[in-house]
Amino acid sequence: MTSHRKVAIDDVEAFNDELARTHDIDDYYGRSSLPVRLIEGRRLRLIHQLVTDRAHHRILEVGCGGGHVLRLFPDSELTGVDVSGVMLEKAKRNLAGLKATLLKGELADHSFGDQSFDAIICTEVLEHVVEPEAILAEMQRLLRPAGGLVVTFPNDRLINGAKALLRRSGLSRLPLFSRSDWGGDDFHLHVWSITEMRALLERYFQVDSAAFAPIRALPIRCCFRCLRRD
Repeated sequence: MTSHRKVAIDDVEAFNDELARTHDIDDYYGRSSLPVRLIEGRRLRLIHQLVTDRAHHRILEVGCGGGHVLRLFPDSELTGVDVSGVMLEKAKRNLAGLKATLLKGELADHSFGDQSFDAIICTEVLEHVVEPEAILAEMQRLLRPAGGLVVTFPNDRLINGAKALLRRSGLSRLPLFSRSDWGGDDFHLHVWSITEMRALLERYFQVDSAAFAPIRALPIRCCFRCLRRD
């Protein structure tokens, strides 16, 4: 595992608010380049499939962003936690009318009881946080014995190589590939390979299954479904 940033993040909220302001999440899902929208659409479908593989009533999303994932589960009791007030304002609008509780701060800031949630989602988040293992340990505590955790992360080595190829070839100037840098890669504190992420998750959970977007042969977004390891 490698780190992009060599300095500590002194103000986590400001760091994430800056990300939210400079990389508008609503625009990212709605107006990024066609390849990006296809990949992210596939990621959302995979998350929905991996979470709804069982009946889940209470769903927690760690780093809920603009609420685009939680709104996939309109019949569940939803809880979203995010350190960015900017993101939570977007989530409030996107989740209007649903049974959703939105909380600001770090996951450990909130007094959730042990085994509080049937399902937990943490998508495209761990690469942005200073201590990913602390979050994994807390999610392990919060997940019910029969529940499932879905974690996704960007395959940055593949993504960065593809972006470099687009720039060198000149294809990045074509409308099809415009806005291909909207992913906020410059805010990633960590870079993992698929093998490294699986190993990290297996310190806390049993990895039950894996899926990839857009396809297994081109794993730009990597999705893992995990179970409790008691």
